[in-house]
Amino acid sequence: MTIKEKQQTIIEEFSLFEDWMDKYSYLIELGKELPLIDKQYKTNRYLISGCQSRVWLHAELKVGKMYLTADSDAVITKGIIALLVQVLSGHSPHEILDAGFDFLEPIGLKDHLSPTRANGLLSMTKQIQLYAKAFQIKMNQ
Repeated sequence: MTIKEKQQTIIEEFSLFEDWMDKYSYLIELGKELPLIDKQYKTNRYLISGCQSRVWLHAELKVGKMYLTADSDAVITKGIIALLVQVLSGHSPHEILDAGFDFLEPIGLKDHLSPTRANGLLSMTKQIQLYAKAFQIKMNQ
């Protein structure tokens, strides 16, 4: 499934919920389903700066595809990073850089986050893009 197809699926899933409390519950469930990050990556080196909660993100490149693992100490934030991992992990750095994060607007996530969580979301997306750019450069050498 392409990134755009995954994003469309997320948009459709979120549209099933009318109430934002239900959407938050869904985000929490996504966080619970997030595969555990290896303990060696739950260090300050992998912490995303700019997040109110602690969020660890690790990326690795395998056979031209970028794989993400993550964790957070806050349930909503863990759901947000799980959403990003679900959509982007397993795709090439080029695909990730081209895809963008437009799907966050139609699901209303940006409008329903506190300013500190919105800043955290921005920090998460920037970190994923930085990983993708670094891996793309490495692949082109």
